[in-house]
Amino acid sequence: MKLSQYNYDLAPEMIAKYPAENRDESRLLVLDRKSGKIEHKIFKDITGYFKDGDVFVYNDTKVFPARLYGNKEKTGAEIEIFLLRELNAEQRLWDVLVDPARKIRIGNKLYFGEDDQLIAEVIDNTTSRGRTLRFLFSLIYTSTSPRD
Repeated sequence: MKLSQYNYDLAPEMIAKYPAENRDESRLLVLDRKSGKIEHKIFKDITGYFKDGDVFVYNDTKVFPARLYGNKEKTGAEIEIFLLRELNAEQRLWDVLVDPARKIRIGNKLYFGEDDQLIAEVIDNTTSRGRTLRFLFSLIYTSTSPRD
């Protein structure tokens, strides 16, 4: 399948600006693959499309704040990093994207948060905008999931 097959015109008024207050009332498009018939329903109607033996896969992915804004040591230049993945929890190593990358070099210290309490050191260049950072303190993030 090619990405170009996903191109279609969508009227701006059909794009939700805000989530439904009650999430189970979100819109649900149902396509009958045999007939091509399209139905417009709401999400809580989804159970009507299941038969005995069907499986519903629930994505329980947790999201954490991945964008950090800070400053470079000495110059105070504003920087933004995007946490991609934790490389080593014990050593507090993270693979990140940096903007502006040209100002961030190996050995630089970066300060984040109020009172610059979170400090990271650049220990490697990975790609044109990528860096490996060692945080000098543990990154602590909390889930915003209502299930926790």
